[in-house]
Amino acid sequence: MTTPKQAARRERIEEAAYAVLRETGYKSASLLAIAKRASASNETLYNWYGNKQVLFRSLIEANAGEARKLLEDALRQARDPLETLNLLGPVLLTLVTGDKAVALNRAAAGDVNDTGTLGQSIAQFGRNTIMPLVGDLLRTASRVGLIACDDPAEAADIYVRLLIGDLQVRRIVGVLEELPRPEIEQRSNRAFTLFLRLYAASPCPGGKTAGPFPGRSSHRGTS
Repeated sequence: MTTPKQAARRERIEEAAYAVLRETGYKSASLLAIAKRASASNETLYNWYGNKQVLFRSLIEANAGEARKLLEDALRQARDPLETLNLLGPVLLTLVTGDKAVALNRAAAGDVNDTGTLGQSIAQFGRNTIMPLVGDLLRTASRVGLIACDDPAEAADIYVRLLIGDLQVRRIVGVLEELPRPEIEQRSNRAFTLFLRLYAASPCPGGKTAGPFPGRSSHRGTS
């Protein structure tokens, strides 16, 4: 069990890892440099992570953790899939345009011709983990008649494109500042609304769609 002291030390190490990554790039971001920045022993980092690849994999996995947990919990507990998709929007948009994701993706771009491992980890714990879960969510929504969707994987891709567009690329290349919360909410609402227009289910008699999720609201607020 992790003690509060260990948790605080791990947080310092993670903050130091991001700082070193921004300053030196992935290839030169050694465990020794990170340990010095975190005022921790090199032995501690080796005991906890073994090598820098494992350390940065853990950072990437943790960064995507909130979105993954939201989706996994919703699927396991059979929550309303469209309500979950609505909640996912701000979480996912914050994730991919946040400072941590930007630092990791910039470093991965510079690492393509060196180790190439950072980009692989980002793909593994990011898109390759999140997109199948979004597809499963939309498959459920289609099965219960909330949307009309023959290809959940394609629908998931379209939703993410509506949500993110070129925002992540613009953040990575430095032409866009971090998005304020109201803009994240507005963009998320708009993506959700457009997605429902594209995949609207045929109404049942009485003007309602089929499915076991009565009382579902269409979105969090006005866009």
